[in-house]
Amino acid sequence: MMNLPESVLSFDAGNRSGSMLDQIRINAIRVLAIDAVQKANSGHPGLPLGAAPMAYVLWTRYLQYNPANPSWPNRDRFVLSAGHGSMLLYSLLYLTGYDLSLDELKRFRQWGSHTPGHPEYGLTPGVETTTGPLGQGFANGVGLAIAERFLAAHFNRPGHPLVDHYTYGLVSDGDLMEGVASEAASLAGHLGLGKLIYLYDQNSISLAASTALTFTEDVMGRFAAYGWQVEQVEDGNDVAALDAALQRARAEETRPSLIGVRTHIGYGSPHKQDTYEAHGAPLGEEEVRLTKKQLNWPSEEPFYVPDEVLAFFRQALVQGAAQEAAWQQRLEAYRANYPALADEFERVLAGDLPAGWEAAIPQFAPGDGPMATRKAGGKVLAALAPHLWNLVGGSADLNPSTNTALAGRGDFQRPPTSRPSAEMEPAPQGATGGEWGWGGQNVHFGVREHAMGSILNGIALHRGLIAYGATFLIFSDYMRPPMRLAALMDLGVKYVFTHDSIAVGEDGPTHEPVEHLASLRAMPGLVVIRPADANEVAWAWRVALAERHRPVALILSRQDLPIFDRVGQGLSSAEGVARGAYVLADAPGDPPTPPDLVLLSTGSEVALCLSAREKLAAHGLRVRVVSMPSWELFDEQSAEYRATVLGPQGTPRLAVEAGVSHGWHRYTGEQGAVLGVNRFGASAPGKEVLKHYGFTVENVVTRALDVRNSPR
Repeated sequence: MMNLPESVLSFDAGNRSGSMLDQIRINAIRVLAIDAVQKANSGHPGLPLGAAPMAYVLWTRYLQYNPANPSWPNRDRFVLSAGHGSMLLYSLLYLTGYDLSLDELKRFRQWGSHTPGHPEYGLTPGVETTTGPLGQGFANGVGLAIAERFLAAHFNRPGHPLVDHYTYGLVSDGDLMEGVASEAASLAGHLGLGKLIYLYDQNSISLAASTALTFTEDVMGRFAAYGWQVEQVEDGNDVAALDAALQRARAEETRPSLIGVRTHIGYGSPHKQDTYEAHGAPLGEEEVRLTKKQLNWPSEEPFYVPDEVLAFFRQALVQGAAQEAAWQQRLEAYRANYPALADEFERVLAGDLPAGWEAAIPQFAPGDGPMATRKAGGKVLAALAPHLWNLVGGSADLNPSTNTALAGRGDFQRPPTSRPSAEMEPAPQGATGGEWGWGGQNVHFGVREHAMGSILNGIALHRGLIAYGATFLIFSDYMRPPMRLAALMDLGVKYVFTHDSIAVGEDGPTHEPVEHLASLRAMPGLVVIRPADANEVAWAWRVALAERHRPVALILSRQDLPIFDRVGQGLSSAEGVARGAYVLADAPGDPPTPPDLVLLSTGSEVALCLSAREKLAAHGLRVRVVSMPSWELFDEQSAEYRATVLGPQGTPRLAVEAGVSHGWHRYTGEQGAVLGVNRFGASAPGKEVLKHYGFTVENVVTRALDVRNSPR
């Protein structure tokens, strides 16, 4: 018997399956969590107290990981979708030997700690994704599982299962109330992601009250209807039942699994167990003492973990090192048989692009137009896809409109075989449709923008793939939560947003984005690019693909736009897109002289400004036209470059963009002006709508003259 205090050893497991030592180890997780929450005087103790047994069984018996190398490629992924229960995860990370000290647990929720209130990817070793907004982690896990299946289809060979791991998660009642979880669950069931397993903490309590007030549906029946295998564990402290349920879930290869586990929120707390008071506030010092007494745990020393208990958990370091070493041997055997594929595997995991990939990007001539920038984007994607086999994504059921389908690159679908994917032949080169199975680059998300954004995050988090998703700009509203998390996590997800302005026309104000550009630009860490013609689109994709650690949103037109004659008209190269803004057409003169007026614009309105420039020349004005597709990239340039583009201080400036004017005065100056759209759109042919909202050459000329002639 381990040399443990008598108070700990006196714990009676009662009729619950599992050894006394199992219960002691579980209580170590619980106590660390409540001590950290109490010390911080902030946090969520209820979930860790109730869910500790299921997490214990998963982490000590099934989860494949190496605490010494949290980025080991073939590790199982664990997603704590119920991110408010972060101390459950931090306790496990500390106990199993990740680079997270006990002092960091004592600094829970404090400035500069590695134990923030909700798990943050990139900050705490072992945290696979940033969670907290409920439902997001659930959908992230679906993306992780998709990435595993895709890479397995591409790299695995008979007898060489190089990519072969599971995605696990812990989800809550709140997670499953959120619509994003329903969207993602429906898609996961359709795809048959058998290596996706979620533990569902059924404590029937939310922050405000019992779920009996709002959430009385048959959750398990709903998931069975989605195509999931469902399991029910009636007692969340029954270690043997949890073990058996996980075994059955792992044996199911053609369906994702949801294991419902009935638990008691705040388990062990004499006065707060099974109440919402245990959800989101510290138990209180006296209640912590009484809870420890209920668990037969010493209360004199906070953060107490018996040496023997810590030694047990730290076996994960030895086991993890052995598991990774065995996988490394598999990798070397794989390399001996498939050296080129092994090199490719390491390249994509590092996030590197293949040599010479830029050469595949097409260039466009004026005779190719006029062309909507959405169509130009489709041509760029079509040219790149054969060279970027790991470019994976799709749209929210809008491929014909967004032009984002990768022709001839196959659909990501459940394979037409029941064999485990680790034993399947890879997707054949040149195959299409169902032949591709897991290896198809086209992911069909259905009308599920919220889930699409969150799944893209999971695909990007896995590493090895370039994730993109498309919809109309107006529907970016449905994707803002995962886009924000992508920016927070520094994920290089690519978004394609088409139908970018009131020029959408007949569909009317419900489908005409007005405030969306300003809204997206307000998001820290997101790069927004609105190209003006097909060649700017080509450069925008070049920039987007090179961005490995920031999400990029490409904003593209529905209507046809001219392709600028950059040679014949003396216009600057579209390469300036990479700097966010550039002088497209300068004031005439040799050498160039300071302009009398600067027109700033993005997207479809740039062509309008070029036409207005010609008219303004008749008024004797030397006009500069600046194409400004990306504020974020422009703001990163040197002050000297920005001044060179915007012209000398005091130069009159007019910004022209078919969106709200918010934010433009930072570039026009207080004495400049903005021609924008500060009300909702209207239903009519697009050209008519633009005319009525003032986006005509004549109105731009009038507004420009007003700016030029206004007193300074």
